[in-house]
Amino acid sequence: QVQLVESGGGLVQAGGSLSLSCAASGSIFSSNIMGWFRQAQGKERELVATISSGGMTNYSDSVKGRFTISRDYAKNTVYLQMNSLKPEDTAVYYCNLNIDYYDLWYWGKGTLVTVSS
Repeated sequence: QVQLVESGGGLVQAGGSLSLSCAASGSIFSSNIMGWFRQAQGKERELVATISSGGMTNYSDSVKGRFTISRDYAKNTVYLQMNSLKPEDTAVYYCNLNIDYYDLWYWGKGTLVTVSS
């Protein structure tokens, strides 16, 4: 059983910054990919950024240069630092853990990020 507990999010003005964190617990295995996805109202869930257990990162083009993903391996926690936020970044952000060897996907409950113009 894997649990993902997210924190952060909230309301911010355009151009501002927010930070998200997600702590994983349970049978998470040493080889995994943690990341963030988001879903805006009326749209499909999309990838924001991921980071592997080896430290490789991947960003969507829409956030590249503005968002930074990182992780604390000792705490099994992934972070998302979001800078220069835009109204189009408004969405529910979901933490994700992918145990790629077994193709297992786990999701957090989501946290709302609202960027006002």
